[in-house]
Amino acid sequence: MTTEPETFPRRHARTQRFSLGAPRAFSVAPDGSRVVFLRSSSGTDRANKLWVLDVGDGEERLAADPFTLLSGASEELSAEERARRERSREGGAGIVGYATDSAVELAAFALSGRLFVAELQAGTARELAVPGPVIDPRPSPDGRYVAYVAQGALRVVEAEGGGDRALAESGPGEASENVTHGLAEFIAAEEMGRSRGYWWSPDSDGLLVARVDDTPVRRWWISDPAEPENAPQRVAYPAAGTANADVRLFLTDLDGVRTEVVWDRARYPYLAHVHWSGAGAPLLLVQARDQRSQLYLAVDPATGATRMVHADEDPHWLDLFPGVPGWSPSGQLVRVADEGGARVLAVGERPLTGPQLHVRAVLDIAADDVLISASAGERAAEPEIGEVHVYRVNELGVERVSQEPGVHSAVRAGGVTVLVSAVPDKAGSQVRVLQDGKRVTTVASYAEDPGFSPRVRFTQGGARRVPCALLMPADYDGDTPLPVLLDPYGGPHGPRVLAAHNAHLTSQWFADQGFAVVVADGRGTPGRSPAWEKAIDGDLTVSLDDQVDALHDLAKSFPLDLTRVAIRGWSYGGWLAGLAVLRRPDVFHAGIAGAPVTDWRLYDTHYTERYLGDPTVSPAEYAKSSLITDDGLSDPAEPHRPLLIVHGTADDNVVFAHALRLSSALLAAGRPHEVLPLSGVTHMTPQEQVAENLLLLQVDFLRRSLGLGQA
Repeated sequence: MTTEPETFPRRHARTQRFSLGAPRAFSVAPDGSRVVFLRSSSGTDRANKLWVLDVGDGEERLAADPFTLLSGASEELSAEERARRERSREGGAGIVGYATDSAVELAAFALSGRLFVAELQAGTARELAVPGPVIDPRPSPDGRYVAYVAQGALRVVEAEGGGDRALAESGPGEASENVTHGLAEFIAAEEMGRSRGYWWSPDSDGLLVARVDDTPVRRWWISDPAEPENAPQRVAYPAAGTANADVRLFLTDLDGVRTEVVWDRARYPYLAHVHWSGAGAPLLLVQARDQRSQLYLAVDPATGATRMVHADEDPHWLDLFPGVPGWSPSGQLVRVADEGGARVLAVGERPLTGPQLHVRAVLDIAADDVLISASAGERAAEPEIGEVHVYRVNELGVERVSQEPGVHSAVRAGGVTVLVSAVPDKAGSQVRVLQDGKRVTTVASYAEDPGFSPRVRFTQGGARRVPCALLMPADYDGDTPLPVLLDPYGGPHGPRVLAAHNAHLTSQWFADQGFAVVVADGRGTPGRSPAWEKAIDGDLTVSLDDQVDALHDLAKSFPLDLTRVAIRGWSYGGWLAGLAVLRRPDVFHAGIAGAPVTDWRLYDTHYTERYLGDPTVSPAEYAKSSLITDDGLSDPAEPHRPLLIVHGTADDNVVFAHALRLSSALLAAGRPHEVLPLSGVTHMTPQEQVAENLLLLQVDFLRRSLGLGQA
């Protein structure tokens, strides 16, 4: 009896896009002696374990095994923890996150809502008996205490056990079900990149604690129609133009005495970032509602008063960046800014990079340099399509740390750099541990090898030189014109044209079904210049213009059959696919809109208002970028192209109402379409069978719609 090999869709789903078993979440001890990280035991194992690598001898030690700590029991997640994982797009299990003290000797993490700590040098792990369910535990810098959130209150316990107490909780008369202490609100976690709501002082004698009251936020109901006996879930969702949660910040000592941090919250309601280190006073970045102005504020720890360190303004909007703001060891403000038409690293008032680089994130701030990730700017000597590199920057210049073409990032401390590299010709990511710039060891990956390599050609298309990746079938003869599948995300924060092997696996699989697959990163996508990213201000539809221009330009050089063109996408890409078949049926002959934002008035405040403004002030901008209000829906002269709408009924980010409203509008206009509801599925679609069959169903739809027949 022979067993057929598993198909790519099944392996892709079972391995969570070949990410399981790969090491991640690195921390480096300040003395450079050890590296801490998470990794599951195989390419199909979802349960992450906590590991320690000894830099000196390259040996790995298991620091915490969730199976052992839970005595083999299955995990039980609270609703709050499930929501946190959805915000961070976390599909793993076991230890999905941890925090350490400043010496990287004590780690804290939650399992099944219970609090555990691991002594990283001794190799022991144990549970601390505290009220639960526990969320986001973090040791104090000196390792004496562990703070955590349970039932909306911030609590602290001694690391040796005992002394557990609440430091911040709702008082008498407060609507405690709407108030949390120490947690990030929805909009911060989903759109600002701020996943936490409290920060230890460097001296371990107090904390900054966010108090979030979401009473003003409009309530929505999310239900699973397939389970009518279950009550709908009531969620606070700040849709564009409606009220946000009220966020305040308090200095809190270990006795629970609180002092409010004061700034003009009416004018700057968004608490975007918080930084507290021994190099200076607590540092806040606060934004105006329209995100065109922001302040960097230093906090007086004694009084809670703030003083302005720096102010930014932009006629379009101000982006937020990982790793900043922060203080340099000499006390200078470190930030990323748009200056002189470029995205630069600034220390103090001085830019240290120029238009040759487009800074993406700050990775580490040291006494003699700043470690950053950046892509090539518009004035770079070579375009370096899809590449992101790691650089050391100081007043003397810029030095590139990563060398081979690819997508690189890093974590650094104590003279040791963990360089994580994804390159086009090798599966997965390679993790190298560098000391004084030289490799001393590597961190093994247990991720499965897909067994094939994408045939990617990186190029540029159209007059605006849109970055593109073109993929052909593995057995393509090179002459016959092929039906085309555009496979974009195409919008902010989501680059798809990446010089990395695994980034194009799904596109290659679609190519092997008989398509020429085009992935294009048009205006609005990150990595090129501020002007490129902000070209969508007030009009998201320019994203579609660039897809069309790139397609037509590539067809001049490659055998693309422009009489059979389809497009697929998810989230912003799903909106783009819907827009393509509705607005440009002369170009696109079929589309698959996955979890699409069909009416931008139904999407959240911080994201949507950044690009389209307040819907009560600029309704025309919302109408132009909407699929629901599209005047072409009822135009009998326009061809009606096949459209498949796919959406999870449990999606709390792009809610299922988007799909239903689009379907209703299409039905009212007499436009045939298909709707595939995914019962109980969120925005991530992590379920194995769903992810597998979704790929197969999409191919079937594309073949039917383009008249290609079965494979």
